[in-house]
Amino acid sequence: MQIQLVTFGKITEIIPTQQFKVGTISDTDGLRALLQETFPALGQMKYALAVNKKLVQANIEFAEDAVIAIMPPFSGG
Repeated sequence: MQIQLVTFGKITEIIPTQQFKVGTISDTDGLRALLQETFPALGQMKYALAVNKKLVQANIEFAEDAVIAIMPPFSGG
């Protein structure tokens, strides 16, 4: 399976690609583990995932054509 990654801020420096093959991984928990294994610096920071423009807090499955955004922590009102 291949998904599209969109990165923001400092995460763009850690993950230089926007296309990423995830093999048999089909959920966000598996993706987090794979990303942290592939890009160890990512494991040292907090970040949020959004699947198809929806911020996710819990593990969810994603489809073949999913767009996953990886965002650094943010604040605001």
